[in-house]
This record gives sequence, C-alpha cells and structure tokens, in this order.
Amino acid sequence: MEKQINIWAKQLPPWLWNLAIIAFVLLIGFIIKVFIKLLLNYYKNKKEAEYSFFRSLVTHLSRPLNHFIPLFVANILLPFVALKDAYDNDVRRWLGIALLVSFASILMNAIKVLEDYVYYKYDFNKTDNLRERKVRTQLQFIRKVSTVLIIVITLSLILLSFDGVRKLGAGLLTGVGIGGIIIGFAAQKSLGNLLAGFQIAFTQPIRIDDVLVVEGEWGRVEEITLTYVVLNIWDQRRLILPINYFIEKPFQNWTRTTSELLGTVFLYVDYNVPAEPLRAELTRLLNETPLWDKRLGILQVTDVKETTVEVRMLVSAHNSSKAFDLRCYIRENMLKYLQENYPSSLPRIRVTTENNNGQDDFPPVKLQE
Repeated sequence: MEKQINIWAKQLPPWLWNLAIIAFVLLIGFIIKVFIKLLLNYYKNKKEAEYSFFRSLVTHLSRPLNHFIPLFVANILLPFVALKDAYDNDVRRWLGIALLVSFASILMNAIKVLEDYVYYKYDFNKTDNLRERKVRTQLQFIRKVSTVLIIVITLSLILLSFDGVRKLGAGLLTGVGIGGIIIGFAAQKSLGNLLAGFQIAFTQPIRIDDVLVVEGEWGRVEEITLTYVVLNIWDQRRLILPINYFIEKPFQNWTRTTSELLGTVFLYVDYNVPAEPLRAELTRLLNETPLWDKRLGILQVTDVKETTVEVRMLVSAHNSSKAFDLRCYIRENMLKYLQENYPSSLPRIRVTTENNNGQDDFPPVKLQE
C-alpha cells in the first residue's frame, strides 16, 4: 500500500498531490459527520426515558469524533505529503497539537458517557435514594477533577513540544524551591478548598440532594464543585458557600443516613381537654393521608403551663417535604376537630376574685323565667 501511494505521488505535481490528500481528509470528515447525524436522528426518535449505551456514546462523542478522525488520518498521511523541509517540522508540530487537543476532548466526553451509565444503574428518583446520592456526589467530583487533570496534562504536553519552553523549564528548576514556598502561601486557601472537596467527596458529610439547615436556611444541595457548594433554598433562592465551610462549621443534615424524618405538631389547649378522643382523631387523620409512612403516630401531654396544657403529636414521613406537609395537615385538622367538638377546650383565661369572707365577689346570677 505504501509503495502504491508513493507511485501515485510521483505521477502528480506536488501541489495537486497535496490538494488530493486534503480533499481525501475532508471527505472522510464529511462521511463521518453524515453517519453520526443519521445515528443521532435515529436515537432522537426513540423514547428519551430509555437508556442506551450507544445513544450516550453517539451523543457525547459525535462532536469530538468529527475532528479527531480527520486529524488522525491526516497524521497518518503526513509522511506522503510533499512539503519543503522548512515547513515540515512546523506542520508536524501543529498537526500533532491539534490531534492532542482533539483526543483530550474525546477523553472528557468519555467521562460523560460513564456518568450516563452510572446514572442509569443508580436511579436517582427512588424514594430512599441514599446510595444513589452517595455515588452521584463522588462521580461528579471525580469528573471535575479528571477534567482538570486532562486539561493540565494536555497543556503540559503542548508546551513541551516547543524547544524554547523545555529550555525555559530547565532554567527554572533552580528556583522551584523558593517558588514552591511562595505559591504555597499564596494558594493556601485554594488548596484548602481542594482538599476539603476531596474529603467531602469520599467521607460525604453532605451529598447531592441532601436536605440541610445552614445559616438558618433550609434547602437541598444542588451542586458540589471543587471550591463551593450551591444550596437550593425552599423559596428558590440559592445559597453559595465555600466548600471548606462544611468541614469547619456545624450544620444540620436531615438526610445523612436516611430520608425518613419525624415531625412534631404542638397544640396548646385548656385544662379540661380530653386526651383519648384527640388520640383517636389523630389516628383517623393519619390513616386517611398518603403523607404518613405508618412508622410513628402518637399523641402525648408533654407539659402543663399556667393557663394551658401542651399536647405534642409526633408523626413520621418518608422525607422532609412530606413531613412538613403532614405537620400542616395534622395541625389544621386537629384544630378544626377541637373547634367543632370541644370548643370549651380551646385556650381561655379565667379571672376569679374573692371578698373578705372567701366568697366570690360576683356570685352566679339566677335568670328569671
């Protein structure tokens, strides 16, 4: 094959031969683009909910393959291109750099293919998704670190392809010790955040979709980056916190080991309130709502104050959102039950005065018939 190519190269003028090679490379790129476009149109007609490894492969790798394969073919055919010696090294270097950048793009998109597969294997929409949230948190952090490493290594290889940069690096080796100390002090906080990110990714005090109470705000972890955490507050605000905040300061994690949660409802009623009918009504209300997970539902008199009795109802739900809705449901309906059946048991203030004989100053008045 190589001999045949050399024969063809000798039969054509150099400029025409080079033009033929360029046309061949562009033709390969066009064929690949058309083929990938047909595949994309095929998978678009399928249901979005259906996972397909090949669809994920085509979706994420189609764009980088559009330029990687033509560049790869161009590198293979480069020895057969008729170039002057003055341009040969430059063309080889820049074509190699383009191929290296294209390959780095393929690697970064290949991580997304792996991410799609893991998301398919670990369904995030389950009710008890503790394991899935752990895996997703680690995977997102690994993807970001891997992307940074690929970019750094690619840039290093590109710079090392220039002779001037290699000589400059050899001259700078003598100042590495002092420069390392200076950079270490200057980047102390950045390195601290990066190390905190590693610690959070693998010890996991927080995970994606965890419910937290931070700085007096209730919200879910929406994103964990290498330097900060985004908390989606219940009213759709976003609270941005440095990642080392979750290493250095206390916070509440309502879904650390499970999403199940207990909720309390307090009522303050009069001393004459009957407890047993309230217990029966609480049981009835819990059995009628899907918000209750049937683990716990009790009513207790937890305190006696000067003018009221404190009644606490302890209920359980699958997650914090359902627990909040369940508490509101119980509070509203128990109050309605008291108003309709025991209005005299609602809080009241009694005032009694006595005269010197120890009798009330305001004795009952007998009504005339």
